[in-house]
Amino acid sequence: MERRDFIRFCAATAASAGAPALAGDSRPQYYARARLVTEQGVPLRPGDVPVNRNLIFHYPYAATPCFLLNLGRPVRPTQLRTSDNRAYEWNGGVGPSGAIVAYSAICAHKLSYPTRDISFISYRPEKSARNKFGSVIHCCSEHSQYDPAQGARVVAGPAPQPLAAILLEFDPAREELFAVGTLGGEMFNEFFDKYAFKLQLEHGATAKAGVGATSVVRELENYCRQQVKC
Repeated sequence: MERRDFIRFCAATAASAGAPALAGDSRPQYYARARLVTEQGVPLRPGDVPVNRNLIFHYPYAATPCFLLNLGRPVRPTQLRTSDNRAYEWNGGVGPSGAIVAYSAICAHKLSYPTRDISFISYRPEKSARNKFGSVIHCCSEHSQYDPAQGARVVAGPAPQPLAAILLEFDPAREELFAVGTLGGEMFNEFFDKYAFKLQLEHGATAKAGVGATSVVRELENYCRQQVKC
């Protein structure tokens, strides 16, 4: 593990092992370590992640989608707060150039998320009439917009907090990427409550199952049939 990523990972691990936290702080939540792999089952390397394209994988549960993005430039740490005013520091991007980030693809407003049929939420590198910032994750349901270069901070719309960050670990010796946990305002309980029947139809009994040792990364275009771009 390269020095920058090793230091970040060790610091986060120390916090989860019982290091004291300030009152009102949000701590990382660790889940099973999952290697990110291609649809062919080959470990995904940073060089395989195209710049400014929507990639999707599931973590930490079989039914909870996430975005994997290569922003094409180093992404630095950011101070953020959840909707209940818990502070946390997102540690920035990983990979050789620190450009790769990942976030929950469940909108923090009304829990819109990419399904096999349609996605109202996606990363939008271009500007538009509705998307004046550019390079944001835009949810067309209510026009919440999140800046992935700043820990998915809300920059427009009604969302009350950033998207939950997916904690990534990069192993430079093997050029492999792993999802290891989350940081920020998780909304998994609300997600499972709201979509219980739909998720049961889509995933059966496995909706709340962990993803296991690997999680498949796909282009969003190959995952859902239609993307709504507003």
